[in-house]
Amino acid sequence: MISVVVSEMAQPLVKKDDDRDDEMDYSPFMGIEKGAVLQEARVFNDPQLDARRCSQVITKLLYLLNQGEAFTKVEATEVFFSVTKLFQSKDIGLRRMVYLIIKELSPSADEVIIVTSSLMKDMNSRTDMYRANAIRVLCRITDGTLLTQIERYLKQAIVDKNPVVASAALVSGIHLLQTNPEIVKRWSNEVQEAVQSRAALVQFHALALLHQIRQNDRLAVSKLVTSLTKGSVRSPLAQCLLIRYTSQVIRESGISQTGDRPFYDYLESCLRHKAEMVIFEAARAITELNGVTTRELTPAITVLQLFLSSSKPVLRFAAVRTLNKVAMTHPMAVTNCNIDMESLISDQNRSIATLAITTLLKTGNESSIDRLMKQITNFMSDIADEFKIVVVEAIRSLCLKFPLKYRSLMNFLSNILREEGGFEYKKAIVDSIVILIRDIPDAKEGGLLHLCEFIEDCEFTYLSTQILHFLGNEGPKTSDPSKYIRYIYNRVILENATVRASAVSTLAKFGALVDSLKPRIFVLLKRCLFDSDDEVRDRATLYLNTLGGDGAVVETDEEVKEFLFGSLDVPLTNLETSLKNYEPSEEPFDIYSVPKEVKSQPLAEKKAPGKKPTGLSAPPVAPTSTVDAYERLLSSIPEFATYGKLFKSSAPVELTEAETEYAVNVVKHIFDSHIVFQYNCANTIPEQLLENVSVIVDASEAEEFSEVASKPLKSLPYDTPGQTFVAFERPEGVPAVGKFSNTLRFIVKEVDPSTGEAEDDGVEDEYQLEDLEVVSADYMLKVGVSNFRNAWESLGADCEKIDEYGLGPMEGLTEAVNAVISLLGMQPCEGTEVVPSNSRSHTCLLSGLYIGNVKVLVRLSFGVGGPKEVAMKLAVRSEDISVSDAIHEIVASG
Repeated sequence: MISVVVSEMAQPLVKKDDDRDDEMDYSPFMGIEKGAVLQEARVFNDPQLDARRCSQVITKLLYLLNQGEAFTKVEATEVFFSVTKLFQSKDIGLRRMVYLIIKELSPSADEVIIVTSSLMKDMNSRTDMYRANAIRVLCRITDGTLLTQIERYLKQAIVDKNPVVASAALVSGIHLLQTNPEIVKRWSNEVQEAVQSRAALVQFHALALLHQIRQNDRLAVSKLVTSLTKGSVRSPLAQCLLIRYTSQVIRESGISQTGDRPFYDYLESCLRHKAEMVIFEAARAITELNGVTTRELTPAITVLQLFLSSSKPVLRFAAVRTLNKVAMTHPMAVTNCNIDMESLISDQNRSIATLAITTLLKTGNESSIDRLMKQITNFMSDIADEFKIVVVEAIRSLCLKFPLKYRSLMNFLSNILREEGGFEYKKAIVDSIVILIRDIPDAKEGGLLHLCEFIEDCEFTYLSTQILHFLGNEGPKTSDPSKYIRYIYNRVILENATVRASAVSTLAKFGALVDSLKPRIFVLLKRCLFDSDDEVRDRATLYLNTLGGDGAVVETDEEVKEFLFGSLDVPLTNLETSLKNYEPSEEPFDIYSVPKEVKSQPLAEKKAPGKKPTGLSAPPVAPTSTVDAYERLLSSIPEFATYGKLFKSSAPVELTEAETEYAVNVVKHIFDSHIVFQYNCANTIPEQLLENVSVIVDASEAEEFSEVASKPLKSLPYDTPGQTFVAFERPEGVPAVGKFSNTLRFIVKEVDPSTGEAEDDGVEDEYQLEDLEVVSADYMLKVGVSNFRNAWESLGADCEKIDEYGLGPMEGLTEAVNAVISLLGMQPCEGTEVVPSNSRSHTCLLSGLYIGNVKVLVRLSFGVGGPKEVAMKLAVRSEDISVSDAIHEIVASG
């Protein structure tokens, strides 16, 4: 109706000439202002109403409202009262506009009563259009009180012979279910009757409402689906809904795919429906079933294959998108569609073409790769970067699947690397080439040359430095390392300071590993001593000194290699913090003073409204580093001074809910044969003073621990944090675990608010805290390594232990990876904690320092077996075979 009015408004204003382009760009709403439209709205008060003029003004008001224009309370009320006068007009078109504006204005409860009688009169009108619209408006603006008065009319409307009226009542019921569910649930019988309607939309809306009424009763939903799948649903839209509900019942009930399968048989029967939307919905539902077999997939794949050659782009897109998802889990089931999908590579719709290509790359065999590459080459220049990234990732997976075809795939990647593209696209290509070099030994030399050629004309500093770093690690190990020197030194001459500094480090790595190149490297590094950037000069000086290029006595080859290629034993963030806090003095900076633990994010501090932070999450000592602060605090307490060097302190664990009268969290301090619990306490009640504060710990569920010391807190005033400690002895060298129950015990004294003085007499009281657990991860420090591969090789296989484990059913690989990382408490390396979407296998690299300062590296290989079954191969290398065994025991028991 709005479009009709708009076209009427536009007609007299359009220039009547031969140039139709101006007409296409013209908007009848251009330049309208709220003030002017509100002035025009006075036309609603005219004694002789002009229906067409009123409709135009309402259209403008609706336009302003939908553009987000804010009407003040007074303005909205004035417009609303003016609009109510239009009910006296008998013009059907104007009446429809009145319904629309009343819905959009959403009048308040005291204003609704003005139009209620008019709307109820229309709801019982003989004109069906009035009845349907009046129902929609009444249900939109009414409250629960009025709803009970019109409930009888709404029930009658649901089973009305006119489908427009019935649909209006059902849709209103769907909306009302959110605000007045008890009233709508009483309409079940009428809605059930409407489900049997011959009108397609009525059946669709009735089924949607009936399912929402019963959605929290699983048995009722199952009975509903069972009764309707026997053939009483004729509407294609309702049939699509029923297919979704059937899939939901199958998923929730875990119905076996063997024996009697009425629900699956219903889905399969829908594949023979005459409506395309029903066929597609059924095919998609079958492909998304848990544990679906290839035999069950076949009929769904067959109909999707027919859609691939449809003349309708939406059907082609739907089919190829569904097949793309199926190819991730059942690639062999999709191979029969490959010929049809190859024809879609040249489809005008680039989304369809991209999905077709990526599906083909997942399902293609070794013999079809070359043909595919030729087709993709022509296609790549026509699509956007985000589609190109999808194609690149699919090619990488294909190359790892068929390593013998690496030459053609690597050449393709190098060709598109030289074409125009944004950072994310180029990064995806570089990452793919690096992965192929690492996983396919034969691809190393060719891949490195492709990367060298790319950095000759690379506009992205980040990618250049990453490639130079990778080149420094891998280039010296090739058969002819000298061919890469030219590319590296060109970066020193032609690039910005960041890339030049990275190139200097890369040259030094070649000099350290290839003796025959060392004299040439010295010459190049000496030239770098005159660079304009101090970082470049400093690096050149350092490496010349380390390698002996300045005539000084050099360290051994092993020490040089460890310096250049070894992993940094401390996290960069900790090193940065320590360097910032270092004050220049005669005593040089000591890198061994940098804490090795990766700090977790500090937990949110508990605050009462309007108060300053209590500082529970932070230790009470100056923050040079958290570990140093804790170590100084504990060594200053005589009871704990003899426990030796602190190995690790955990992040604070909250033992109370937010906004409680007492806030307590605990930090676990791990020593070689002891564990100290530091309870950080805060009193949030101004009228109370706590004295003799201590925590009574019950270790009955932690049998390997025995309490040896405790240090109570003498006084805990309001809003002043304090600490109380409890120490336990545990077997040395054993990662003992257990659960501890905690009770806060104290004497509470009332405080006079006027004087701030506490009473002399107090009352003993207790406050139950949450339980605390000591887990295996508490005995592991998160210590990262900069180059996992070198660190892994340096540990050697002498203390390596490998085993396989079944992790059972899980939602996906991401859940499995996170669970194992959390169990071991180790630091993920090289971003391997992130699992690519829809991946069926994944490798995760972890590093850490086990109690006793034993370095540990872990390589986790995950794979998805049966339905949601995840298997894991665990390889552990450490400096002590007993530690490797301990890691396996943790995983086996976890």
